[in-house]
Amino acid sequence: MIVASKSLLRRITAALGALDIADGPMSRLDAARRLREAAEDLEAAQIEAARKAGATWNEIGACYGLTKQGAQQRFRSERRQAQAVPAPPEGAKGDGGGNHGPFGQKEFQLFRTGRGATA
Repeated sequence: MIVASKSLLRRITAALGALDIADGPMSRLDAARRLREAAEDLEAAQIEAARKAGATWNEIGACYGLTKQGAQQRFRSERRQAQAVPAPPEGAKGDGGGNHGPFGQKEFQLFRTGRGATA
């Protein structure tokens, strides 16, 4: 039994369809990106469902060739990020990591921590 929302399955189907009919490298790349994002969301939903059904981090880690700690680090951090940062509206464009004005993410981190100046 697949535990996934119908909208998630529709996103995967739409991305596969777009990949199938894409007529150029950029449209194929965009379809592949959309498919990867939907697959990652599906994976996260399945991990959450497995945990709710009683699966241990040891079992989840074994599925990925990870230790218990490796699975916890990989999937707990992804889950926290997904919960902490609301997804942008469909089709919205953003700067990919929070609005840091003229700074990119790396420059913002260096500037914020005082470990470097931006050029």
